[in-house]
Amino acid sequence: MFDFQPTLVLDEPHQSGDGSFPTETTSNDRSLFDAYSQAVVDVVDRVGPSVVRVETPPDREKRTRGGTGSGVVISPDGLVLTNSHVVQGAAAVRLALPDTRTVKARVLGDDPHTDLALLRIIDDVSLPAARLGNSKTLRRGQLVVAIGNPLGFESTVTAGVVSALGRSLRASTGRLIDDVIQTDAALNPGNSGGPLVSSRGEVIGINTAVIAGAQGICFAVASNTASHVVSEIVRHGRVRRAYIGVAGQTVPLPRRLALALGLGQTSGVAIASLEPDSPAAAAGLQAGNIILSLDDEPVTGADDLVRLLGAHRIGVDVTLSVIAGAELRKVVIVPAERLASAEA
Repeated sequence: MFDFQPTLVLDEPHQSGDGSFPTETTSNDRSLFDAYSQAVVDVVDRVGPSVVRVETPPDREKRTRGGTGSGVVISPDGLVLTNSHVVQGAAAVRLALPDTRTVKARVLGDDPHTDLALLRIIDDVSLPAARLGNSKTLRRGQLVVAIGNPLGFESTVTAGVVSALGRSLRASTGRLIDDVIQTDAALNPGNSGGPLVSSRGEVIGINTAVIAGAQGICFAVASNTASHVVSEIVRHGRVRRAYIGVAGQTVPLPRRLALALGLGQTSGVAIASLEPDSPAAAAGLQAGNIILSLDDEPVTGADDLVRLLGAHRIGVDVTLSVIAGAELRKVVIVPAERLASAEA
């Protein structure tokens, strides 16, 4: 038997053209790393004190076990943003502050369609507040920082970039959340409801979801969506949406019919059923009609119809373009406020 002694072969150092050996890290590289590090530190110093841990109690009647998540204070008088799935329908929650204090809060409003909830701190405390930024100004590749309490590890910071913009994410209600931010800043259970922060120290998203088994694919609800939800809850106690009272499904348009009617789109929403005494029924729509547009905005799928029925259309005449039989018709309809059980 032969004894084998492995030999470690080292790479020869590379010489530059002038015969000198380059340093491993240039002074320019170090300054870039220092600038990146300082940017993250500055963000954490500014926003970190506004991040709280959200604790929900167990509820035997609703069969919820309780749990924890994250939230961010957005006003000095105690408004806190978090995820809807974090509060789990609770009326009151407990918040753990970064300085180890705990305070009580009540749920002002819960909007599962955007996975956002707004809390109001009950206790008489004054807390530093983070500012909601304008998510429309974001660009892919922009530095972002996530702050939260993943897996019970409080005040955890991760950093990354905006990986993509304008994503859509399916909420627990089945409705699509539009304009979702994708990031590679690491998120884990417990980060939900915490802020995604820009290098300017502005909250530009509320962390909401990760793809299990994937690396670096995480999502946050855009701050502009959050701003709308906050204003609706503060004014009305809920997020108002319009509805017309139909249940529909996305269907392809028969090519021959589309050509005959001069249509450029290839799909629409076929009405499967109508609610009695609904705006759709009052306007004369019938099961089997195919909706093509709303106020000249194309409706190529059920999600388009839901998206277009915003609060600004409640009580206002809107014009639907529909296929009835083999004819193209215009139907004027007045949407009402969306009921909790309504499809669209």
